[in-house]
Amino acid sequence: MKYSLLLLASVVLSARATDAPAYPLTTCVVSGEKLGGMGKPVKVTHDGTEVQFCCKSCLKDFNADPAKYVKLVKDAAAKK
Repeated sequence: MKYSLLLLASVVLSARATDAPAYPLTTCVVSGEKLGGMGKPVKVTHDGTEVQFCCKSCLKDFNADPAKYVKLVKDAAAKK
């Protein structure tokens, strides 16, 4: 019984991991810095699109024109 529950949990967790596509960029859409180079990337969701930044200070530029940066993420995703 324990084996069956463990197997079921493993299947559910691996299914969840593959539900969302991988983030299409390796650099910050605002600064161009490598994601993770300044610590854990900052993530926001805008109109259903995840956007990642190298640091919190990039949020100010993002908030000034979010459509510009969301488009960059969507364009990168379309190329993959």
